[in-house]
Amino acid sequence: MNIEVNDDVLARFEPHRRELCAYAYRMLGSSFEAEDAVQDAFTRAWKSYDSFEGRSSLRSWLYKITTNVCLDMLKGPQRRARPMDLAPASDAGAPLPAPEPDYLWVEPIPDSMAFGADPAAAAEAKDTLRLAFVAAVQHLPAKQRAVMLMREVLRFSAAETAEALHLSPASVNSALQRAKATMEKVHTEPKPESADLDDAELRKLVDGYVSAFEAYDMDALTALCTQDVALSMPPFPLWVQGHAGVAEFMLGTGSTCRDSRLVPVGANGLPAFGHYRPSGEPGVWEPWSITVLELEDGKIAGLNYFLDTARLFPLFGLPNEYRE
Repeated sequence: MNIEVNDDVLARFEPHRRELCAYAYRMLGSSFEAEDAVQDAFTRAWKSYDSFEGRSSLRSWLYKITTNVCLDMLKGPQRRARPMDLAPASDAGAPLPAPEPDYLWVEPIPDSMAFGADPAAAAEAKDTLRLAFVAAVQHLPAKQRAVMLMREVLRFSAAETAEALHLSPASVNSALQRAKATMEKVHTEPKPESADLDDAELRKLVDGYVSAFEAYDMDALTALCTQDVALSMPPFPLWVQGHAGVAEFMLGTGSTCRDSRLVPVGANGLPAFGHYRPSGEPGVWEPWSITVLELEDGKIAGLNYFLDTARLFPLFGLPNEYRE
């Protein structure tokens, strides 16, 4: 293929990038690995485009290639998780444990990587990009993971899924039933994250969180939360639960975050922020976390602080300091 044809082929792939990235993220639990997987898939597709016979749609063909890339990446035994998947709630007053490697944790994904311009499609995809859902999917063996996502999330037929995975339709249906049984054990399906909140109510809740956190008013902050709110801070393998636990942790180990600043971003279809804490230099704040709020019953049910700022802040397009 000449250069002009190459450019034309790559241009045909681009409209599918975000949905493929969202799919790879669900498969892998990592926004960085998802980005790499889609780039690898595009490279493979570009190299083999002459063999694409058009018997399936270009979209289906790209999903098949992306699936194979993800399956190659999932050949190791490691699965990503959340701190609450690995151990009971921690004592809020206990010293911080040693951090674990980044490959252990489910990571957030920027909305800009996962959602296209179609609001209806974005709304439909949002529930399956929730942190709890993505973490639950990680319990499935790799091929079951792909089957469940292709059949239940992407609505591919059994025949299309079988063709992509080199299985029989009967094997696909059997794998889907096993995947559903596992998901029922590890994942209690909550209400849609903000189904009981209209835009104004959601904005009020988010603004309330920002005001309470920046004032470091733990009474006001916990009043916005469910009784069993969970706080986690990957890469530390700890999490605390409940109003008293959150307040004790924030006023103890977490007290270095007093006088922080929050910059809104979008992650996993949820309210999220770039969180900057005081640097020690007057008027300058340094990156501390990508904070993702999970919502349930009109309140905050999850406070997720992802501390890998060296990688996450550039991914979210955030500067390496905040100044006033």
